[in-house]
Amino acid sequence: MIQRLQNNIRSSKTVRWAVLLCLAIPMFGSYFFDDIFSMVSQIFNNPELLELNWDSEDYGFYGGAYSSLCVFGGLIICGMLLDKWGVRFTGTLFVTLMVAGSVIVTYAVSPAFPGSIAAGFAGNTLGFEKPSLAMAYAGCALFGLGSEIAGVAVTKSIAKWFKGKEMALAMGLQLALARLGTAVALLLAPMIIAAKQNTYIPLSESNNMPEIGLFLMAVGFVTWFVFISFDKKADRQTAAANVNSENDEDRFKFSDIGKILTNRHFILISLLCVFFYCCVNSFKRFAAAILEPRFGEVAVSLFGVEFKTSSIMMILLPIFTIVFTPLFGSTMDRKGKATKWLMVGSVVVLLAHLIIAFAPRVQVFGFVGLSLLGVGYSLVPAAMWPAVTKIIPESKLGTAYSLIFWIQNIGLMLIPVVIGKILKTMESLTGVIFAELVFIALAGVAIVISFILKKSSQTHPELKLDEPNKEM
Repeated sequence: MIQRLQNNIRSSKTVRWAVLLCLAIPMFGSYFFDDIFSMVSQIFNNPELLELNWDSEDYGFYGGAYSSLCVFGGLIICGMLLDKWGVRFTGTLFVTLMVAGSVIVTYAVSPAFPGSIAAGFAGNTLGFEKPSLAMAYAGCALFGLGSEIAGVAVTKSIAKWFKGKEMALAMGLQLALARLGTAVALLLAPMIIAAKQNTYIPLSESNNMPEIGLFLMAVGFVTWFVFISFDKKADRQTAAANVNSENDEDRFKFSDIGKILTNRHFILISLLCVFFYCCVNSFKRFAAAILEPRFGEVAVSLFGVEFKTSSIMMILLPIFTIVFTPLFGSTMDRKGKATKWLMVGSVVVLLAHLIIAFAPRVQVFGFVGLSLLGVGYSLVPAAMWPAVTKIIPESKLGTAYSLIFWIQNIGLMLIPVVIGKILKTMESLTGVIFAELVFIALAGVAIVISFILKKSSQTHPELKLDEPNKEM
């Protein structure tokens, strides 16, 4: 049996990292597609320039669609299905849903949509004033639910393949590769628009970003099935060796939800997640609209294309996370101290938003603020996601991560709507300051929660939240 266990492909470092790559590519495509409009969010302040006539409030409404189905029960139900049916079947279902949602969004913002049967049905039959917005909202909702459950499946699969090994590093690398999708989206949008010698008019024939996003997710769809082939082989080998076989106590039961929701540390991590991620993800959707009034614009030539300085600032966020998330993850695998770094990361994000909101209107402060935001965005996830595996059994991780993402998505559904409303109704610079005050308040709450979690961890050393992840 020992020999069979040693021959299990999970014990192969090469196979483990190949599996990680297969899991990361679908999330790369997801992040790319989710961020394709962030670079040009400021244009929604001038809806008369847009073929679709969306304004900032409409864009905020569209952004909130990502979380709508997740919040209204879909994420929790699907997370339970993930534990009952396994990552292979459930993950495939929702990777497919993610791709289908992106197809709908791409069609809704394409030149082919106006005058189509679908546009007529949405406008004339259902009575939507802006049919393209209604169709894009529906597609984004499906895309969001698919992406979130696919993300849960990816995280649970990493926990399974890297348990007792380089788990935080693996999760950090997966996040880094996913956020590389954001960086590529932010870099590519101006290049495509410049190549077409057009102005910043998103969501139209002048911007092929949705189609590129579709292609990337198609590639991710293929690599998901490569992962499935690896996972099936590993499970067959495990069953043959008769190791870690599941007993009745290990199997998921609906009563487990109550046990998870009454776990103090799980609740603290979930609350930290929602307040922290709203400080970053909701900010990203409006970054250009916030940074331009605060720090002005100067054209900078990069790769032969003129970028606005706000665009360069925005690119710093994913670049910093790509560099630092794996670095912090590796450190926590070897050194631990996760709750300490959760608190430090939350403080860094608060400092970032204070600088963005109140620093002198000199562009260097914009670069400093976005750099700090990137560091904080690296620290907290690198510590948070592996910590969940220490307080929740592996057989319940799908439900646990889904519950965390559900709580997170409540904020991600509401905050973009609030920020969009603020930017629409207030004068430009005043609106930016009030929007930043929302993010500052959220970061302040995240700091308080991280402090409580650190204190609680000290009184419950048996959980080993601050112990290294890697078994020596």
